[in-house]
Amino acid sequence: MVLYFSSNNYFLKDVKDLIADAVRILKQNNYKLTKQRRSLLEYLSDNQHEYLEVTQVDKHMREIYPTMSYNTVYRNLREFEQIGIIETKSQAGATNVKYQCDFSNMHHHHFICRNCGAVFELDECPLDYFQEQLPGCKIEGHRFEIYGICDKCLANGVTAN
Repeated sequence: MVLYFSSNNYFLKDVKDLIADAVRILKQNNYKLTKQRRSLLEYLSDNQHEYLEVTQVDKHMREIYPTMSYNTVYRNLREFEQIGIIETKSQAGATNVKYQCDFSNMHHHHFICRNCGAVFELDECPLDYFQEQLPGCKIEGHRFEIYGICDKCLANGVTAN
């Protein structure tokens, strides 16, 4: 079971269900499910509550498959991103990846704990608020994340800066 966050609610979702969602998307996009892809999906879904550095994912995969090339790991991550299995973001010069929170709600935003790295999905999109402030303009894209300290870290005595 994996702890799944949505709108500050916690619930458990079986890893098999998370992987089944991704396998369905792979097949819909005409990708084969290789043993390496399955291992990558398992690793990402086991860590789906946080962003992982791509180098960390690469290291993990190459420990399991020593002959796997750097290019294979990165190509699979790019393909996973293109078909919506993972989300990516750049931070401090590094690329980070995260297993998709909710395959039924691909457009969503996050609260990210600066202490433990936990990621919480937000239900609402603030885009309408900004569109109202830009009459006559057309917004073509956006990314919205909120950073802070999660309730569990605060309860454990972590203080915000």
